[in-house]
Amino acid sequence: MIAAAATGFVTGFSLILAIGAQNAFVLRQGLLRTHVFWLCLLCATSDALLITAGVAGFSTITEAIPALPRIMAIGGALFLLAYGALRFRAAWIGDYEMTLAGQSAGLWKTLATGAAFTWLNPHVYLDTLGLVGAISLGFAEGGPRLAYGIGAVTASFVFFFSLGYGARLLAPLLQSARAWRILDIGIGLVMWALAAKLLAGLA
Repeated sequence: MIAAAATGFVTGFSLILAIGAQNAFVLRQGLLRTHVFWLCLLCATSDALLITAGVAGFSTITEAIPALPRIMAIGGALFLLAYGALRFRAAWIGDYEMTLAGQSAGLWKTLATGAAFTWLNPHVYLDTLGLVGAISLGFAEGGPRLAYGIGAVTASFVFFFSLGYGARLLAPLLQSARAWRILDIGIGLVMWALAAKLLAGLA
């Protein structure tokens, strides 16, 4: 049971460790120190639902709807392009008075954006429904497989809350409009690179 849980934790943590659109958004919100708890809870809970579905064998949905990955890839790419453009626009305008004051979009808008980053990302389905679900088949049904799933879910909660609240350690480095402009340009580049990767996969 312990080995299964540890495997689930390591698997789940390694899959979400890479810098992605969702992680970049959580990091930025953590730097702003606003709506951090609810955003982290949303991301971790979403992962938990997808991991549970993957471990339960729900990955067959992509087999039943072959066009779903392509539809999600197009939708996700368009969203990433739009959000990246917003970050470039913010960097171009350079009006960071509200940002430096720790203000951001409202709670519901922040959560809606976080949900879009999560549920419009085709890779999250590959990771959770596909990879996590496939690895779970190596454990016997019942306790061991349940422990594996719990380990993977725990990894998501540990990661997102660590990222969201750990971001404040970088706050001293972001006390100027120039620093935030560089951060937004970096995030915009990440978003567009991910969008290009999604679109390239459709070719």
